[in-house]
Order: sequence, then structure tokens, then C-alpha cells
Amino acid sequence: MLFEQELRRFFAKNHNFDDVRFIGKACYGTLGEKTRMKIEFVTLGTHQQYEGIRATVLDKTDGEIDSPTLKFTEIWGKKKLCHPNFREGMNPHIWIYNGIAEWYAYQPTSADYKEIANSVCDYAELFREQTQEMKNGYSMTQQM
Repeated sequence: MLFEQELRRFFAKNHNFDDVRFIGKACYGTLGEKTRMKIEFVTLGTHQQYEGIRATVLDKTDGEIDSPTLKFTEIWGKKKLCHPNFREGMNPHIWIYNGIAEWYAYQPTSADYKEIANSVCDYAELFREQTQEMKNGYSMTQQM
């Protein structure tokens, strides 16, 4: 399945979470003893058009902590193509057409995959640090 394959390209080697599992359109990992992260492809209003990923941080006891959506266009920008229908460029996305998921007109580069992974890793690090501080008994005020 394309979604799982793309998540593996984004996060199999470059991530800030442990025990990574890939399941369909999402992947899951641990950020600490009680904190988990779920990353999934999301649509932004157009049926079967996936224009970004959502990174949700979850507490095993209390549920969702935070859940930003990272749009491909916000991270990569509009992509220029040598195609008459896309003279002004296009917003990267995956679409499902005739039951097949694929990137529409633009295929991300290795640098694109790395950029998404880095954005998610930076975000995950915010919660990993918090988890480690709590585990070690430190708080931000104690460290200052």
C-alpha cells in the first residue's frame, strides 16, 4: 500500500520516537513511558486527496495532547513542473483514482522526505524532552 510505503520513506530511519509501527495510513511510536505519537496522512477537504500529515501526541492515560497538521505545501512549497497544466506549479498531494493511491503529478525527492521527517522529529522532541524531564524528576523551573 502506498501510504505505508511513504510513511516508511519518511520515518523508517529518521525519527525521534521508538518502537515504530506502520499500519495502513498511519504509523505509531513511543516518546516515553506514557507518551505516544501517531502520524497519519490526512485530507484537507477534498475527498481522497491527501495533502498533509497529522502528528498526534497521545498520553496513554489522558488521551490526545496535541495534534498539528503539516501540509506538504507549507513544508515544500508549490512545486514547479514541466507540464502545461501546471505552469504556476502545483500543491503536492496523494490522490486515490480508480482505487489506486499515488502522488499526483509530483514525486517527492529524497530531500523532500528528509524535510518532512525533520519537521516531525523537531515536533516530537518537544514531547520527548518533557517526558524525560518528568521521568528524571526535573521541571523547567528546577533547571533554571
